[in-house]
Amino acid sequence: MEHLDGRRVAFRRLHERGCFVIPNPWDVGSAKYLGHLGFSALATTSAGLAFSHGLPDEKWVIPRDLALAHIAQIVGATGLPVNADFESGYARETADVAANVRRCVDTGVAGLSIEDATGDRVRPLYELSQATERLRAAREAIDACGTGVLLTARAECHLVGHPDPLRESIRRLQAYAEAGADVLYAPGVTTREAIVEVVAAVAPKPVNVLMSRNLGLRVADIEALGARRISVGSALARIAWGAFIRASKEIAGEGSFAGLDGAASFAELNDLFHGMLGS
Repeated sequence: MEHLDGRRVAFRRLHERGCFVIPNPWDVGSAKYLGHLGFSALATTSAGLAFSHGLPDEKWVIPRDLALAHIAQIVGATGLPVNADFESGYARETADVAANVRRCVDTGVAGLSIEDATGDRVRPLYELSQATERLRAAREAIDACGTGVLLTARAECHLVGHPDPLRESIRRLQAYAEAGADVLYAPGVTTREAIVEVVAAVAPKPVNVLMSRNLGLRVADIEALGARRISVGSALARIAWGAFIRASKEIAGEGSFAGLDGAASFAELNDLFHGMLGS
């Protein structure tokens, strides 16, 4: 456990100053490659996992135990700290959220996120009091383990179509900060003005910004806006899927293999992973 403790300490320190990118691999190979590039931490992606199993990214379509096994696999693939996309805790009842959070901590993660989406289209967000109670239960479960795992709270307002997503996100993130969240995260907050507003509203707690597509902002720009962490969600998995879809469609529809241009060479990948054997 000593090396895991070291990862957790390192992960916490990453949030204390500056800004870092925490990319999201979807399998062992992509996790190892991102580690090879020198990133300081990784995060799982529920969407990337779901798509790799031919499933939609919807609440609990991936069963809890499969998600936990995947998280443990990513943790074991690299010596980097890993943050788990733990959706809404894979449970509705507060006590069950706490129990599942303990299971997630046992995978060796350095951090995990809990979101406030219900998966119900009629009532897409938990009421704030219930969402806060669920987050507080996650906090208590982590503290009881004595591991120092970092807790990220996600406000899903932008993703579920809330009529006033920025105001409601800020209201919720402030409540989650008071409930014990270490990091605050509102996916869908992407403009310079909105990022600055969220950062100011929850200061001095660190804020994660999701960059799921190219908006013309660079890491230095987001750091200047005050964010501490940048994730890319399912974007890298979708880039891989995009290349696969284009090449496959050209073969099936046109009989053309032009879509294979630009593929990574066999030798590059084989030599890379050969060099990692036993590491």
